Order: sequence, then structure tokens, then C-alpha cells
Amino acid sequence: MVLNMFEPIMSDWDDFASSVSRKLQICDSYHSPYSVHPYIVFQLQFHWNPHIPDQTSGLNQQGKKYNSITEYNSITAAKPIPPKSNGDFGTTWRIESSLLFKYSAPLIVTYLLQHSYNLVMVYVAGRLGTEELAAASLASMTANITGLCVFEGMATSLDTLASQAYGGGRKKLVGLHVQRMWAMMSLAVIPIGAVWLSSPWILKHLLPDPQLANLAGTFLRYYLIGAPGFAMFEAGKRFMQAQGNFTASLVVVLICAPLNILWNWIYVFQLGLGFKGAALAIATSNLLQPLVLILYINVFARHTLECWPGFDKKKCFQNWGQMAQLSFPGILMVLSEWLAFDILTFTASYISTSALAAQSVLMSVTITMYHIPMPAAIAASTRFGNLIGCGAVATARQTWRIYYAIFVGIGIFDVIALTSLRHVIARSFTDDKDIQYVIITTIPVVAAAQMFDSLACLVNGLLRGLGKQKVGGWVNLGVYYAWAIPLSLLLTFGPLKLGLLGLWVGPLSGLGIVTVIITLYLKWSNWQKAVDEAIARKG
Repeated sequence: MVLNMFEPIMSDWDDFASSVSRKLQICDSYHSPYSVHPYIVFQLQFHWNPHIPDQTSGLNQQGKKYNSITEYNSITAAKPIPPKSNGDFGTTWRIESSLLFKYSAPLIVTYLLQHSYNLVMVYVAGRLGTEELAAASLASMTANITGLCVFEGMATSLDTLASQAYGGGRKKLVGLHVQRMWAMMSLAVIPIGAVWLSSPWILKHLLPDPQLANLAGTFLRYYLIGAPGFAMFEAGKRFMQAQGNFTASLVVVLICAPLNILWNWIYVFQLGLGFKGAALAIATSNLLQPLVLILYINVFARHTLECWPGFDKKKCFQNWGQMAQLSFPGILMVLSEWLAFDILTFTASYISTSALAAQSVLMSVTITMYHIPMPAAIAASTRFGNLIGCGAVATARQTWRIYYAIFVGIGIFDVIALTSLRHVIARSFTDDKDIQYVIITTIPVVAAAQMFDSLACLVNGLLRGLGKQKVGGWVNLGVYYAWAIPLSLLLTFGPLKLGLLGLWVGPLSGLGIVTVIITLYLKWSNWQKAVDEAIARKG
């Protein structure tokens, strides 16, 4: 049953109002031109009162005014909206909190399972030896900064383009954007591959230990095999997410994460490939992910193929400009934050061995905690992009306020969890009393940073929904490298000599400043302009 079933009876509004004054359960259909979010069952309650102010009124096909939906529990989108039409329909706290939980829950599990690839790799490398463990950690950090953050940043352009295209009813354009992203990522693999293939030589000139450099470089060479698969999966996830399907990526990693353990066992211990096998295991898992996703779509989610236009070699390589304009600042947003924290970890090695060990523990904990607000922000970005795409500016602003309150709650949860469990965390990772003391005394500042990190995730996600990655990219770059890192170095090694505690004050203040600046931008910027830009984008 779809929304356009009501069109034939709109002309007789009195009969219609009386016939649907009860609550109805209506299942959205992919085949409806009014569809935006699949699998959502939403309640609608219709009221008719000719004396109600014309706040939610519209025009039927005969031009007669009627009062439209006044209460419902999920988004429904209109047909592609002309530039001057109003696609707003209002929303509620209940609707948005339900949608955010529905969308973010599978994403949180998805990203945690993807993170398990590295955890398994570190565990296996640790079993091989201390030098292998150090090389694996170094190679992982290098891969993140020189390659994976590029793919992640490029994929953020689809948070804008794909979600807005779907919200605007231009469904075939969703698949075309993904095809273009795959083509663009394929080109990006070339310079990334050149760096990774040359990494043994490059790292030998940067590290004092040539053996460590050679091991890490060798790891990156084998890791490169899976880079195209990683890139394709990141883009493929956005193809499904734009349509409101956040389950597909979860199914993929539920299959690939256990297989990743199997690959490690086979390559490292059964075939005797050792350290190379650990890299090959992750590469195999990354290559498998897009294949499993394609299989899932064609077997279990064929309805999503309504957004797939078929492969068009000509169109695939056209209109790259708008995607490049969003991809570059997207890379800047991701790289500036990832690199900043890696710099701080490197800096901790100059404080003391205990400080470096404590920093490693704290980074492990914060990365795990980060996998709650970050996927939730991706879900929020998709929802936001759909609203902008269908022209619902007032609804988008209402949604922004609701999400802000929800993410404050997520941040408060992080603060309470970290501070209350700080002694447990310290004892769980180490028996060394000195390291435990550093961890326990630093966690309150780390917890406060997590509070602002949750909000920073949200505001950056909303910028992606608006298509304003450029703002986020330059704000993040400026705040982290003109303020946060210099402040950390000053408090750590300056007159106060606060050690690891001072090192974390920089990110705390930096995340707070980023949140405030982008929040003010969102408050004062013209969102209708983003709607106009979404409508004007060419296929």
C-alpha cells in the first residue's frame, strides 16, 4: 500500500477525512515515486478541520486546499520537488530518535566488526614476536594516513550526492554517483599504491631501525592487494545507506569478520607465511567485502537495484567536478583528525615509556568509543541529505535540533562510562602501577574530549548532508594544527610540564572549538541554498 493510493479520493476531502480519521499502518514501497526510506512502517493520523490555520496545507489536483498529514512517525518524501516548492512535512522527537536508532545500530556493529580486522592482526603479530607487533602497528598507522583516510574522505561525497539524489527522487543518479566514485577511487589507488610499494625504502629514511622499516614496508605491499576492495566497499555502503538500507553492510561484515580470523589461521600458521600472512588476511577480507555486498544485493535486496542505472562508460567519466569538489575537503576532514591523534601518540614517546604505554591504552579505548557516535553521525548525515534533497528545510532544521540533543546524551554516556570505569580500564590493560596511575589521572580529560568528539561527529556529518564538506575540512585543519597540537605541545613540554594530561587538553579544546564553529555556521547559514544546489546538480 503506498501513499499515492489516496490521490483518487482527494477531490472529496470530507469523505476522505472521515474514512481515514483512524490510525493506519502504511508500508512504504520501493516502487512508489513517493518512497524514500525502505522497510519503514509508519503511522499516520489524519485530522480535518477547516478552521485550522493553513500551516500544513497543500493543493490537490483540482487546486482545492486541503489540510494534510498532521501527525506521523517517519519520513515520507515527495516526488522530485521543483525549485520553488516546499517539501516540508514536520517531524517529532519520537520519529527521529527511532530512525536514528534503527539506522545507527547496525552501523555501529558494522564498524566495530571492521575494526576487529586490525585487532586480530595485532594479536597475530604479537604472537609472532615483539618486532612484528611494532611493525604491524606502524604499518597500520601508515596505511590509515596515506591511503584509507583518502578512501574514507572520498566516500563522504556520497553522503551528500547519493542521499540528496535519493531524497529528490532521482534514484538512478544514486547508482551513477557510486559508479563515478568507483572510477575516481580506482585512479586514487595508483599514487597510494606507489607509496605503499616504495614504503620499505621510504620508511628506512624515516626510522632509525632498518629492520622495523623493512617489516612495516613489506606489510604495506601485501596490504595493497586489498585496497581496491576496501574502496569499493566504502562506496557500496553509501549506495545502500542512501536508500535507508543500513543492514546490508552489517550482513557483509558478519560474514567477513569470522572469515578474517580463518584467513589469519590459514596464511600465518598453516601455510607458514608468517608476518606476510597477517597482511594477506586483511587484504583478502577487504577484497571479499564488495563481492559479498554485490551478492547480497542481487539475492536479498534486488529492489535496491531501482537505483542502479546500468553501467555507462560514458556517463561514468562525466561530471567529476562536483564529486571532486566534495571529495577533497572530505579527505581533509578525515585526514586532519586522524593525523592529529597519530602525532600526539608519536609525541607521547618523548614523555616517557609509561606515558607511551598509557597513550596506547587510551587510544585503544577512545577508538572503540568513537565507533558509537561516528556511525550514528553517518546515519544522521544520510537522513539529513534525504531531507535536503527533497527540499524539507524546516524539517531538516527541526531534525538538527533533535539530533543535537541525542548526541549530547551520547557524549554524556561516554563521560560517565569512562570516568566510572577508569580503574577497571587501567587494571585490565596493565599490572604496572605507574602506567595505571597515568591512565587513571588522564581519563577524566579523555572523557571530556569524548563528549565534544560526539558533537563534532554530528556537526561534521550534518555538513556532509548539506554538501558543505569544504567548511568542515578547513575548520578541522585550522583548529587542529593552528591550535590543538601547539597547545598540547606547550602544556606537555612547556613550563607547566603536564605530561600526558597536557597532551590531551589540546584535543579536548580543539574538538570543542570545532563543535562551536560548525554549530554557529549551521545556525546562521542558508540551508535553502543547499537545496537549490542539490536540485541544480547534473546527472
